[in-house]
Amino acid sequence: MTNSSIAYETGIPVVLDTDVLVIGGGPAGIAAALASARAGAQTALVERYGFLGGNATAGLVGPFMTSYSDDGKTQLVKGVFDELVRRMEAFGGAVHPEKVRTGSPYSGFFSKGHDHVTPFDPEAVKLASAEMMEEAGVRTFMHTFFVDAIVEDGRVNGAVLVNKSGLQAVRAKVTVDCSADADVASRAGAELETGRKSDGLTQPMTMFFRVAGVDDAEILKYVEEHPEERDLLFGSLIEEKRAAGEWKVNKNHLGIYRTTQAGVWRVNTSRVQGLSGTSAEDLAQAELEGRRQVFELLAFFRKYFPGFRNAVLVDTATQIGVRETRRIVGEYMLTADDLISGRSFDDVIALYGYPIDIHSPNEVTTEFSKEYHTANVYQLPYRILVPRKTEGLLVAGRCVSATHEALGAIRVMPCAFALGQAAGAAAALAAAEGTEPRGVNVKELQRTLLAQDVVLPEGVA
Repeated sequence: MTNSSIAYETGIPVVLDTDVLVIGGGPAGIAAALASARAGAQTALVERYGFLGGNATAGLVGPFMTSYSDDGKTQLVKGVFDELVRRMEAFGGAVHPEKVRTGSPYSGFFSKGHDHVTPFDPEAVKLASAEMMEEAGVRTFMHTFFVDAIVEDGRVNGAVLVNKSGLQAVRAKVTVDCSADADVASRAGAELETGRKSDGLTQPMTMFFRVAGVDDAEILKYVEEHPEERDLLFGSLIEEKRAAGEWKVNKNHLGIYRTTQAGVWRVNTSRVQGLSGTSAEDLAQAELEGRRQVFELLAFFRKYFPGFRNAVLVDTATQIGVRETRRIVGEYMLTADDLISGRSFDDVIALYGYPIDIHSPNEVTTEFSKEYHTANVYQLPYRILVPRKTEGLLVAGRCVSATHEALGAIRVMPCAFALGQAAGAAAALAAAEGTEPRGVNVKELQRTLLAQDVVLPEGVA
């Protein structure tokens, strides 16, 4: 088959002129849209599914990793994230992280990096986030795909979308790319990087799934009797069965997390390496391989793992969980050294404390990177949200400007909420002031974030 192309030209109706347009309704997009609307901007949000949440819903990824400092003493991510969690908790859909300590079944029994995680029900995220959008007056475009950036004179002025109603255009004073894959930035011609510096390889994908019929007490008893396995659950058994050819997944321990429902656990154990999360063909291949692994794993669990004898599959994720794809090259690129040293930034817009967690692109081990010991609390600067050369655009979530190593720490969902809230508030300010995002008054942005219950260093703004 030869490569060819067609010329296609049509008029696209502009269905909305707005202040701020957010592309992607995952954790970053939820926070960005709400922060923008609450800062006074007319705001629209585009989401490809019929529900919000991204990896938290369609990806079945959970629990939310820690929102606290590394020592577990201080909650660092509040704002929209904390409001969403407390709303879900009020109707039984989540457990607030203040009640969840390291080493618990909710945290997968891990001792490192899992203090104060947040168990939640994906269905609760769908409802709570939709209600919050409705209350804030955000215009939502659901079942809607981003097609292209509207770029005029080197500036992003909105986006072309497609849904059941056909092609549509939305014009915006500021666009926020919360696609996770820098889709808007890519289409706008922004400078990008992918994967690690040495070879461009990205962290593997994982097909999350949930199982029911698990004997909770039996698992708890096993862990109590084998405390040495808390950070590598069933690791010795897995290595034994790998040598025998029975364990085929390229991971050296079992990742399981108790949910808010008795006998139901999330499983973060499948692993798909060497495929791209920005290729439709690769994603389809990854999801097929991921679902094959799910059934192989479940059969193994029933045969060998305490508590799983009568386990049954509840569901697999709608989409495979993608840890890393494209990242923008921004006004500043966050590095591992910044996280290790706890470097201070004048333009700090969020605090975080999760360790550098790099799942190997091509090896078995999946431990926290021992060569990197991050500060108890580190700072995230506004400049990592701002593409170096593209105007009219901000980026939030795991596609911000960071090295492969730094991304290993800030790619998780609570941090995405924090980055999204900063981007949304900044977009609202830029729209109101008629300035480019890179020209936003940082002190005013910090004051806006503090008013929205964001945690920043003492003395800021």
